[in-house]
Amino acid sequence: MLAENFYHIYNRANGKEKLFLTKDNYYYFLQQFKKYVAPIAEVYAYCLIPNHFHFVVRIKPEEELKIFFKEKLSKGFKPLESLITLQFSHFFNSYTQAFNKMHKRKGSLFAPNFKKKIITDKIYLQQVILYVHLNPVKHGLTKNFAAYLYSSYASILSTKPTLIKREEVIFLFDDEDNFIFVHEEQKVKTELINEIIDIDED
Repeated sequence: MLAENFYHIYNRANGKEKLFLTKDNYYYFLQQFKKYVAPIAEVYAYCLIPNHFHFVVRIKPEEELKIFFKEKLSKGFKPLESLITLQFSHFFNSYTQAFNKMHKRKGSLFAPNFKKKIITDKIYLQQVILYVHLNPVKHGLTKNFAAYLYSSYASILSTKPTLIKREEVIFLFDDEDNFIFVHEEQKVKTELINEIIDIDED
């Protein structure tokens, strides 16, 4: 993973298991994201589904990353790109340990090797954000994606403090009205779906 690039990060639970069984699981997952990932990446969108998750992030500039990883780099740890990936792994591992303790289970929770797909242009970035926010409808969890509790859509339209790059996301869609309109029309280009997601989520 490279500095200043956008990525679609996603993964699912092992087999038929679920990643989130309670409201506390969802909130703790986001809490751990804030602890491990927010220092190295800006978040543009996310959605948590019972058995999988999606994040749209932009890795921070190299100079900021070097400051965050200063101690590890000074000790000759892996290249910066590997440290970024390792930070995500720490995030997932910390959640797995807490989840296992809470639900009295053992072993890995996530499918091996989380997916990280680079986003190369503005149109693709828009489509991934749409796909992520509309994911609860796709999986039959709700008919109203705007009311889904575990996605960034409502946070982007709110005025409350948030880690989401609210202004930047709105600017991608020109303005707030268009952001809402495009989502409500669910104009995800069907020809891009296979490029956006290549994971069996069901």
